[in-house]
Amino acid sequence: QVQLVESGGGLVQPGGSLRLSCAPSGSIFSINVMAWYRQAPGKERELVADFTGGGSTNYADSVKGRFTISRDNAKNTVYLQMNSLKPEDTAVYYCNAVLRPHWYRPDQSYWGQGTQVTVSS
Repeated sequence: QVQLVESGGGLVQPGGSLRLSCAPSGSIFSINVMAWYRQAPGKERELVADFTGGGSTNYADSVKGRFTISRDNAKNTVYLQMNSLKPEDTAVYYCNAVLRPHWYRPDQSYWGQGTQVTVSS
């Protein structure tokens, strides 16, 4: 069973930086969509950043200019570099990927377990 494994969350002061990473736990056939979402207490899960068709990136307005999504195709890993963090960025961050675990299986959507990011002085 494929799992998405996230790392890199933690506690950081306002203005600080963190880098999140996410990768499948085992070998897979192919991976397509990779994205980061977040969910703050009492709020719905929202898209933070993703790769759109053709490799372009898409960001929530609230993180534009501060966050950068990137990927290492050789490692099937997606990263989220978060700079100039604000208290309102505090949330559980989730990785999402649409991937094919085996050549004979269709694309499926997978979610990571979530990693806590807390921005506080």
